[in-house]
Amino acid sequence: MPMPDRCCHSASIEVHCRPENAIDYLADGIRQGEWALGSVDRKQIEAGLYSGRSMFGTGVEYIRITPDREQGIIWYDSGRHPKTLRRLTLVRVLAGPLLGRPHNACVITLLTWRPDGMTDVDWQRTAVAHETAMFIIKARLEESV
Repeated sequence: MPMPDRCCHSASIEVHCRPENAIDYLADGIRQGEWALGSVDRKQIEAGLYSGRSMFGTGVEYIRITPDREQGIIWYDSGRHPKTLRRLTLVRVLAGPLLGRPHNACVITLLTWRPDGMTDVDWQRTAVAHETAMFIIKARLEESV
């Protein structure tokens, strides 16, 4: 059995929607509160900056969203204060045909790097939350098709 990666976690899922639709959804800071279990009840602070409450009872989280639509990448800088956000999470959307999948599909991958000092329990919770988020994202995107 392979050893779990203690530095980076990834979760991917195939979604039957156009990649552009996925990027629009994933770059929407308010709608991210539908799937980001560590930051629900979203509020927009300013353009690109949001706050939300953790479903895990760990307080308020701030998120700055920076999409690169051409590359299909969305960066999520997060932290406990807007001035100390860290760029540890990204989503990559790949068009289905690049991977031999249908033209009306895409694969969404969520990557998160583990910051120094994060406990094993918090890292495990992050991994489970992100794996769950993939199923929520898939359901939301496919119900809108």
